[in-house]
Amino acid sequence: MKIPKAELFSVLQEFNPWWTGQPLSDLPDWERSAAAQIWDWLEDSQTKRSLLLTGARQVGKTTLFRQAIRRLVNEGFPPANVLYATFDHPILKLAGLERTLQAWEELFPPAEGHPRILFLDEIQFVPDWQVWLKHQGDFQRGRRIAATGSASPLRDARAESGVGRWQTIPLPTLSFAEYLRLRKIPLPKLPEVRSLRHLFDWGPGDFSNAATLGRPLTAHFHEYLLRGGFPEPAMVNDLTRCQRLLREDIVDKVLKRDMTALYGVRRVLEVEKIFLYLCYHDGGILDVPTLSRELDGINRQSVNNFLDLFEATHLIYRLRPFGYGKEVLRGRSKIYLADAALPGAMLLLGRRLLEKADRLGAAVETAFFKHLYTRYYPDQPTFSYWQDRSNRDLEVDLIAETGDRLVPFEVKYQDAEPTARRLKGLRLFLEQRGVDHGYVITQRWEDFGVIETTSARKGHARENLTARILKIPAPLACLWLSL
Repeated sequence: MKIPKAELFSVLQEFNPWWTGQPLSDLPDWERSAAAQIWDWLEDSQTKRSLLLTGARQVGKTTLFRQAIRRLVNEGFPPANVLYATFDHPILKLAGLERTLQAWEELFPPAEGHPRILFLDEIQFVPDWQVWLKHQGDFQRGRRIAATGSASPLRDARAESGVGRWQTIPLPTLSFAEYLRLRKIPLPKLPEVRSLRHLFDWGPGDFSNAATLGRPLTAHFHEYLLRGGFPEPAMVNDLTRCQRLLREDIVDKVLKRDMTALYGVRRVLEVEKIFLYLCYHDGGILDVPTLSRELDGINRQSVNNFLDLFEATHLIYRLRPFGYGKEVLRGRSKIYLADAALPGAMLLLGRRLLEKADRLGAAVETAFFKHLYTRYYPDQPTFSYWQDRSNRDLEVDLIAETGDRLVPFEVKYQDAEPTARRLKGLRLFLEQRGVDHGYVITQRWEDFGVIETTSARKGHARENLTARILKIPAPLACLWLSL
């Protein structure tokens, strides 16, 4: 659609105040950890790749781009060579990408000796954006492009990054460490731990000292589970209002706006019911026939289609069972919500979540998985869960697989000691797969430490294994994974 130039110019100048020497207002000085990755990309003048920043609505993608622009301009980069445009704005959506870029170049011809840097927000609203981005990389050497998306096939773009077209940075909700910084809560002076694996070298005194320093984190960690990692709601002091913002400003907009606009979904009531079902069973193994039956006969194909959409809009993660071939293809998926606070907010639990052991345990498992996923994403790991074929009660909650290395995690967030008997599934997996290290995420600080293991096979209980298990309190595990 042809938009009057004056109107298009006005919108662009409003989004790009640095063109006329005005500062960017209302930007926090504190930055998320992904800011360093964006700046590394900006400083790498040799790369031909574009940058894709993906994540759910309101996790801070736009703020990260505007902070990067502020730094560029403050360090002397020509302001007119930097464009920010968001394609969920009605005028830019109607004008289209090429017309928007033409208007920019008419307003400000490029400065010599510098590339033009484009920050394109919500690029999923641009038709055939993938093709356009590939062409830019192939034929527009003077342009560098960073884009965001909160719903779209952007999540499938990771496969393309291997051929040199773009690199993807996933932006989940705030980590525990980022939440503490945002709320201006001082971090305890804990020992630096670059990898949880290094804790196997600690002695009893090291564990005791760290536990003493870390204990005050528990109350903040529980608040984090209630408030979540979406920056704006997380800053609201009133918990009721915070959770209402989670429901209305984040989930409802995705379910009722994005899915309708981008995917043509019309059965919004079915979408809501399925999402509520997932909230009720967060961290559980999903049986689609059971879900279909319990939700008034929503057909299975529709359920599977909606699950794909929830994943595309960054509302859920899906894990397949550990293994190969038919056992994976026919296996049921394990579902984690994008943020541990979503189930409590959607089910109107408020602080009662902390009093419900099963709900609290599920929230901790979801939070821990998000931290694990974010920390090891650059290594392109495969995440799965495991159940023993002959006894489904023997299981491992999470398995991270990188290359030929398997790292199993069991979450036991309960006010009871995780004894060897209660860890039989983890011990059996370690034994069967020949894995040397396993991890248990605990609630009690007095459990922090390393234990030796014995065989989980029937009749071999007294047989010692070389594998060892680290028991680590959940607040510490999440904090160290996010530093």
